[in-house]
Amino acid sequence: MRLFPPLATTCAAAVLLMAAGCGSSEGGSEAGGPQVPVAAVNGPKAEQPPASAQAAGPALSAPRPDSLHPVVVIKTSMGDVTVQLDAQRADCTVDNFLSYVERKHYDGTIFHQVFRNYVILGGGYTPEYVEKPAGAEIYNQANNGLRNLRGTIAMARDPRIIDSATCQFFINVADNPHLDHQSPDSAETYGYCVFGKVIDGMEVVDAISRVPVRDTEQFECTPVEPVVIHSIRRVR
Repeated sequence: MRLFPPLATTCAAAVLLMAAGCGSSEGGSEAGGPQVPVAAVNGPKAEQPPASAQAAGPALSAPRPDSLHPVVVIKTSMGDVTVQLDAQRADCTVDNFLSYVERKHYDGTIFHQVFRNYVILGGGYTPEYVEKPAGAEIYNQANNGLRNLRGTIAMARDPRIIDSATCQFFINVADNPHLDHQSPDSAETYGYCVFGKVIDGMEVVDAISRVPVRDTEQFECTPVEPVVIHSIRRVR
């Protein structure tokens, strides 16, 4: 299946994926498109977001042992990544992600697109590039004050539709301010919801972002050798 929007050239362009989630909200059909929308992370832009977006609230810092900051371990074929989630600022998004974790949706999926010095993206496809069924789209909480800084985890979505994230997620390999919430005026400026941060294993994320990639009919910048997510489990 060809993804939207089309990429301009090769792996330096946008990140693409299919996404799905838990519970829908109003406004999800404002840009039209298929019933199960194609999600994407827009590629880097030369211009910087307005000062108001740059001054958004901080990302997560130190781990906190409380129910509002659950911790999950992403076990991959290249090592483990520990992520602390922020249910205080992204409650619906965290609940949605944990619902997939609890039913073991992510077991045996892959990082199907990786972009050096940008993001790694996964959670929706098997190593054979078969899409796993996902739930309904969720409300986009990109205006929660968290920013797409290096090491943060965020939801991917159809770039045409604000509320279209589902199961697929990406981890920022670099600071990506153009992915932050800038304004509610359009899907392009609404941003991508950050809902947690890597607290251990960032070297694994970096290693994944540097694997050899190739372009296929289905995806650009897909790893030559599959990077498998063996499991994601909540540990506290």
